[in-house]
Amino acid sequence: MEDQASVASSASIDPYKFLKIVQNPDGSLTRQTIFPSVSATEESADPDTSQLALFKDIPLNPNNETFIRLYRPPTPPPNTNKLPLLIHFHGGGFVFFSATSCPFHDACSVKAALLPSVVISLAYRLAPEHRLPAAYDDAMETIVWVRDQAVNTNGSDPWLKEYVDFSKCFLIGASAGGNMVYHVALRALDIDISPVKIIGLIMNEPYFSGVGRTDSEKRFINDRILPLAANDLMWSLALPEGADRDHEYCNPMGAADGSHNKEKIGRLPRCLVTGHGGDPLIDKQRELVKMLEECGVEVVAKFAEGGCHGIEILEPLKAQALFESIKEFVDTSFQYVDYVATAKATM
Repeated sequence: MEDQASVASSASIDPYKFLKIVQNPDGSLTRQTIFPSVSATEESADPDTSQLALFKDIPLNPNNETFIRLYRPPTPPPNTNKLPLLIHFHGGGFVFFSATSCPFHDACSVKAALLPSVVISLAYRLAPEHRLPAAYDDAMETIVWVRDQAVNTNGSDPWLKEYVDFSKCFLIGASAGGNMVYHVALRALDIDISPVKIIGLIMNEPYFSGVGRTDSEKRFINDRILPLAANDLMWSLALPEGADRDHEYCNPMGAADGSHNKEKIGRLPRCLVTGHGGDPLIDKQRELVKMLEECGVEVVAKFAEGGCHGIEILEPLKAQALFESIKEFVDTSFQYVDYVATAKATM
C-alpha cells in the first residue's frame, strides 16, 4: 500500500485539468473539449457518392439514446461472397467519444472498404452519467439486435441481409472498446445468438488496470497520453459506485481464479491482442494474454516496441500496421474455424 500511495502522490498532473472535465453537483460531467465528429446524411448512404465506405445510423434503444452506425463497402461483393461482420466498440475510457467521433469513424470506414467487411459501430452510453455495466449492456443489446436481424430475414436491414455472412462475426475495439470486447464476449456465451457466430475477438491496447501498480504504470506515471492520475480518475468515474480498480470490470486477471471462470474463459474464440511498449497499460495487456493462454484460448499477441496508447490515431504508418494485423487475423480466423470444424468431424 505504501508503494501505491507514493506513486499516486508523486504524480504532478491534475487529472481534471488534463482531461478538461468538470464534475457537476449531480455527478454528471461537463466535457470542455468538443471532439470532431461525422454526421450521417442521405448522401453518406448513397452508392453514387465518392467516399471510402457507405454508412448510415440506426436507432438501437431510443430510451437510452443509443444507436449504431452501419458501414459497408461502396462496391458490394458478388452474391456468392458475403462479408464478415465486425461489431466495433470505440475507446475513450468509457467517458469520452462516440461512434461518430472522427478517429473511430474513419477507422471503421477503412475496415469496411478494405478488408472488406460490414461494420457496426456502437454509440454506447458514457460514464459517469451511466456507469458500468451500462456500456456492456448496450453492447449486448447490439449483439442481440444482430441475432434478430439474422433470423428475421424478411424484416432485416437490407445491407445486412444482402452482404453479411453471420457465421463470420468479430468483436473489435480499442482501449475501453477492447475491454468491452472481452467482457461482452464472455456475456455472449450465456445466451443463444445463433445463427450468429463470433469467431474472433480483436482487442487493440485493451483498457485494464488494478489497485496494485504495474511496472509500466509506474514507469509512465506522467505519460503525455495517459498519465496515471487521469487513468485512475476515468476508472473512478466508470466503475460502479464503491468499486475499486480490482473490480472484475477493470482487473479480470485478478478475478479469473476458480475452475468455473477458467472454463468459461476457455470457451472464448480466437483472440488478437495488440499493444505498444510505450503504453502505461502494456503490462496489464500482457497479463491478459497470459490469462487467456492459460485458460486454453488461441491468442495472437502483437506487441511493438515504443509507441504510446492510441498511437494509431496519431501516426498513419502505425494505423496501417494495425490494419494489416487485423486483416491477417480475420483472414486466418476463417481458416482456423474451418480447420477446427474439420478436426471435430473426423474425431
